[in-house]
Amino acid sequence: MLRKILPYLLLLPALCLAPQRAFAAAQVVPLWPAGHPTLKGAGEKEILAPPDAKPGQRINSIKNVHNPTIEVYPAPADKANGCAMIVAPGGGHQFLSWSSEGTDIAEWLNGIGVTAFVLKYRLAQTPNYQYTVEGEALQDSQRAIRIVRARAKEWNVDPNRVGYLGFSAGGALAALVDMRFDRGKTGAADPIEQQSCRPDFVALVYAGWDPKMDLTVPKDAAPAFLTSAGSDDKFHAKETVDFFNALFNQDVKADLHIYSHGGHGGGIKPRNGVPFGTWQVRFQDWMTDLGVLKKP
Repeated sequence: MLRKILPYLLLLPALCLAPQRAFAAAQVVPLWPAGHPTLKGAGEKEILAPPDAKPGQRINSIKNVHNPTIEVYPAPADKANGCAMIVAPGGGHQFLSWSSEGTDIAEWLNGIGVTAFVLKYRLAQTPNYQYTVEGEALQDSQRAIRIVRARAKEWNVDPNRVGYLGFSAGGALAALVDMRFDRGKTGAADPIEQQSCRPDFVALVYAGWDPKMDLTVPKDAAPAFLTSAGSDDKFHAKETVDFFNALFNQDVKADLHIYSHGGHGGGIKPRNGVPFGTWQVRFQDWMTDLGVLKKP
């Protein structure tokens, strides 16, 4: 018997070391039409890690983004509740942590019935290009919200339950879309621009931004969920609290969860039993309380 199964046992180490497969997107949607004035460097290639990633292979990070997109991950039909979530990975505006703060999150969201849209936005720290956080990156975020609303019927989501979840640098964008929005550009030639870019709710996970960023919150800002580790991620914890206070002072509904420790980054990794490793459970509770996870 051992002789028969030995060849398969010898394969186990190789199987364990094989590259993890990424969660496959059903659709990749460009945010802007080809030739749009906002696009620069459209002919340049993105820089992936690993650099030779094959289709379907797990991608750890992406740099040199010039053609922003959303990747669509529909919730399974038996779980779908109509909620939509735009997911903005972090990476210090230098790269996008594509799997740990993007596709892994999409897979988790699908599991609770949410259709996810992982956002590939332009990065301020792109060599030779003058992209900015409050310029192109915010424009990409706002455009993603408009597109999801414009195509809500196609993707079987509720245009009034469109959230924005951002990690680290992506959390700065979550704060910005909650402060800098319009209700649609009446009379715009592009019908997508006629859609509102105000999110229905936002979530900021260990978010951080330039301390000079204006935190003026409008009274009609969307409800927010905010979380961060504390003692070993003080910079992001402080900025998270600052944004909570700005929301609180305007009577905008917000939940704040600062854990004693747990480090920065990592998305929804378990963190070896540290309570911060279960922040997503609190987030799901919050979304349930907000009513956005109810089936229509």
